[in-house]
Amino acid sequence: MRPAVRREVAGHLQVTYGISEWRACQATGFGRSSQRYRTRSDPQVALRMRLKELAATRVRYGYRRLHVLLRREGWIVNHKRTYRLYRDEGLSIRPKLPKRKRAWRYRQGWSAISGPNEVWAMDFVSDGLFDGRPFRILTVVDCHTRQALSLTPRATFRAFQVVEVLDALIRLRGRSKSLRVDNGLECAGRMLDQWADLNGVEIDFSRPGKPTDNAYIEAFNGRLRAECLNASWFLSLADARAH
Repeated sequence: MRPAVRREVAGHLQVTYGISEWRACQATGFGRSSQRYRTRSDPQVALRMRLKELAATRVRYGYRRLHVLLRREGWIVNHKRTYRLYRDEGLSIRPKLPKRKRAWRYRQGWSAISGPNEVWAMDFVSDGLFDGRPFRILTVVDCHTRQALSLTPRATFRAFQVVEVLDALIRLRGRSKSLRVDNGLECAGRMLDQWADLNGVEIDFSRPGKPTDNAYIEAFNGRLRAECLNASWFLSLADARAH
């Protein structure tokens, strides 16, 4: 039992039964020295608050990945302290959320996009070949120019393949400041997080049930489906790439 809880129990007995501190400690088996002890350590309120904010926006991250984020922001803290604060704040028992509710940032509104290559939006569109075999298209759009930067069809996408497409775009156009994505497996994983950190790109996750958070890519994908996918039959992935 933690010291703070022991002191609370002993104090409750004193008030309820009108007994002395010595008798309350004797009845509970607590030492009087621990009852009167007051910690002199720094409560680290700012670090605790930042850890809770990161845990709220990265609901699938454990203390190790949260520790990495803290170190990236310049906090001088070792992993043992991060773990202790993580446990103290009750973050290790966060409820498991459905797959589509992995991570998001509390949104206060965006600033205006001032130019091209400032904000990209990324998403996936699913479709099928003529024989019913499914495939997916990775779409990337510049939110200022509304230009489609990537239309990459594959049978399946892994996280490293998403990173390969983004690396190719950076070599061609330079890096963006922010990348708006949903919370799919390819976007909420460690590999894309590491890529964003190495390239200085902010990953901006959509909130669950809020497609308007990524409205540019949703509008583009709707036009892509209506004007191309619903109007075409694809014999193979090569045929889809040619279109």
